[in-house]
Amino acid sequence: MLTSDFDFELPRECIAQQPAHPRDSSRLLTVGKELGDHRFFELPKLLKPGDCLVLNDTKVIPAKLSGTRGTAKIEITLHLRHSTETWDAFARPARKLKKGDRIQFGMNFYADVLEKKSGGEVTLGFDGQDTDTGIKKHGVMPLPPYIKRGNEDTSSDEKNYQTIYAANPGAVAAPTAGLHYTSQLLENLEQAGIYIEKLTLHVGAGTFLPVKSDKVEEHVMHSEWGMIDAPTADHLNQIRSRDGRIVAAGTTVLRLLESAATESGRIKPFEGTTDIFITPGYRFRGVDILQTNFHLPRSTLFMLVAAFSGLERMRAAYSHAINNDYRFYSYGDACLLECFSS
Repeated sequence: MLTSDFDFELPRECIAQQPAHPRDSSRLLTVGKELGDHRFFELPKLLKPGDCLVLNDTKVIPAKLSGTRGTAKIEITLHLRHSTETWDAFARPARKLKKGDRIQFGMNFYADVLEKKSGGEVTLGFDGQDTDTGIKKHGVMPLPPYIKRGNEDTSSDEKNYQTIYAANPGAVAAPTAGLHYTSQLLENLEQAGIYIEKLTLHVGAGTFLPVKSDKVEEHVMHSEWGMIDAPTADHLNQIRSRDGRIVAAGTTVLRLLESAATESGRIKPFEGTTDIFITPGYRFRGVDILQTNFHLPRSTLFMLVAAFSGLERMRAAYSHAINNDYRFYSYGDACLLECFSS
């Protein structure tokens, strides 16, 4: 399978730089046997009583750090925590680092390079003051590289780039499909007979990594930590047994549910890391409907939605979205996909 199979022309102006206000005023494209144009606040009538919407309650931390190694400036983006003091991170420029180097981020807050990996990745061991306190004090919100701020005030992003139900700190990127939800919309969904459950997947910076290999199979996915507790798994299985549908709010939810699903489609409790890479040909077991944003060309996320609903159907949907001024990616609009995988 070639990466070029998932390429398409995306005008730069389609990439949203600011979120919709209010959040649920964003547009929503339904993708089934036909396409339908809606607003996100219409979601309760687009789902069915007895369905279950599954949300990711991870909370984004200020994971982007600026430091120095001697006289060299080093930019760090944390992406996977191994322990209280140990993180995997992407470094720029990584060529200026070697094992044993110390990166100073502030007074009494620094990290040593424990291991240097490929692709600009390093393992860091933090020391000095409490690691979480240091990250909170010296880090900034890790906005995606396609959201341009320059010298603009980014204080509004601290709220905007976070779901309203974020509860468990650890993500270094937002589960952006969840940015459309408001408290009123969640209440309306429950009143419409739709169940709501939550799980946790700490989204890593690897979600932004481009697919550089010509062959899809050669791309390496980075691991992310997630958890589904036993009561949540049990409830999802009960809903399935009553012919209710599992609706994943985002690719992060889908990837964790698929990591936890058995061949028969039963969801098991899960705690640990997953590096699941979903491409066309994958048979979905744990998810029936996917609500997600519009993704970039040649990305692993576009490959995932192509696997879920079919490549040609998604090409048609994205062409419709571009021609009708839908907004793409993290701060953009959403689509609601039916599963057409075999």
